[in-house]
Amino acid sequence: MKPLEGKVALVAGATRGAGRGIAIELGAAGATVYVTGRTTRTQRSEYNRPETIEETAELVCSAGGQGIAVQVDHLNPDQVQALMARIENEQGKLDILVNDVWGAEYLAEWDVPVWEHSLERGLRMLRLAVDTHIITSHFALPLLIRNKNGLVVEMTDGTAEYNDQNYRSSLFYDLAKSSVIRMAKALAHELAPFNCTAVALTPGWMRSEIMLDHFGVTEENWRDATAKEPHFIISETPHFVGRAVAALAADPEAARWNGHSVSSGQLAQVYGFYDLDGSQPDCWRYLVEVQEAGKPANAAGYR
Repeated sequence: MKPLEGKVALVAGATRGAGRGIAIELGAAGATVYVTGRTTRTQRSEYNRPETIEETAELVCSAGGQGIAVQVDHLNPDQVQALMARIENEQGKLDILVNDVWGAEYLAEWDVPVWEHSLERGLRMLRLAVDTHIITSHFALPLLIRNKNGLVVEMTDGTAEYNDQNYRSSLFYDLAKSSVIRMAKALAHELAPFNCTAVALTPGWMRSEIMLDHFGVTEENWRDATAKEPHFIISETPHFVGRAVAALAADPEAARWNGHSVSSGQLAQVYGFYDLDGSQPDCWRYLVEVQEAGKPANAAGYR
């Protein structure tokens, strides 16, 4: 029996990247996964990228789960409320909520002070990164807390330890990613009386569709990108953080992580899962001990 057989998950923001990887791995573990996003085969979001929620749902099914695509703008409370009414009507429960909505890769202006950064773009980033998570939790958690052992995963970039000690190259980006970590801590307090768990989770340097395009490579030849950026050797697929979520969801003692901020690399050491190539990249340790220490790229001991 697959460990998540009979479980119902919502991956909010599953069109591409981490959300897609998480949805697929939850499906591989046997879950029914609702995958949401704005881009469908007939309508694109402001990203104007080709990935669609229907593709993600099909990949979930191919992995062994049941994928259900629903177009939702998570800034629209009515749409989120309707989504939750549908999940309640069709499934009667929600076991796993992954708040992965982001949608702001193209809004950040790196190493630009707040007084020079576009205010419109910066505030849009905060709405996409923070408001979407709050709106989704507001409507999803009343269903999730009906049963014990519900899991909420707040997806972010960076651990609390790393973000507390480092400026993330933009006030808006820094605030967006740190806010999500704090959100998980707050939700942990609110969920604990219902025996449910909230965790903040970050992938490492992830080979998302956008990142691969940035380097002009594919997943098959991604190592070619190390000629341009040697430290890309520590990168990981979206499946790696997906397996982290699946491991958390299958852990009967997941409450030990309540309110914690963790990375895919850290959880791999605890749960013993691997990336598609059989490695266990520990990106955040590598970032501090190798890249930021000014050492030459060398992932030995970090994969």
